[in-house]
Amino acid sequence: MSETSRPWGGGSFGGHGECVLAPNPGLMTLDGTNTWILRDADSERSVVVDPGPLDDAHLDAVADLAGDVQALLVTHHHYDHTEGARRLAERLGVGIRGLDPDQCWRADPLTDGEILSIGHLDVEVVATPGHTTDSVSFLVEADRALLTGDMVLGRGTTVIVHPDGDLGSYFDSIARMRSLVTEGRATSLWPAHGPVLADGAAVLDHYVVHRRERLAQVES
Repeated sequence: MSETSRPWGGGSFGGHGECVLAPNPGLMTLDGTNTWILRDADSERSVVVDPGPLDDAHLDAVADLAGDVQALLVTHHHYDHTEGARRLAERLGVGIRGLDPDQCWRADPLTDGEILSIGHLDVEVVATPGHTTDSVSFLVEADRALLTGDMVLGRGTTVIVHPDGDLGSYFDSIARMRSLVTEGRATSLWPAHGPVLADGAAVLDHYVVHRRERLAQVES
């Protein structure tokens, strides 16, 4: 059984990642939204990525696991990632940060290349527009992992819908993500929907080939 066909329920990954699967499965969300908790292994401090839907049981589970949350981060503005963010932020007394200022609450927007320090763990902000104009990924170099939001999914390929999605930006961002793998800074991909992907290089190469094949079909 391949890694993408196995039942997916979240769990612990690397030395610093915990995925809490939200109960919102569907055609576009696959098994549901992956809410990621990133934490220094020697500290209670954490950040939460993509709080997910406004579901009290899910938000309770995230709050119980997350410890001392420093901030909530969102990979992009779609509701299946952000709907529960404000309620969780108010509960935890923290701000919400995204690349788009409209997604922020009581906190500054993220900036490309910014390093977020959570205890002794560094998380790098990597702007990756394409799926949406405000899509951002997060590099956890200590685990050689890249949180991809919806730019790369655990199953299938992502959707790019005009005008918010942009194919040129998408190819540029996939190339940037691939360069992180080539440089040895990332190996696995931790998506916002579906299972973790151990072979990031193969997946990113497949994404490029698949999208160019689709373009060729449209142009023919």
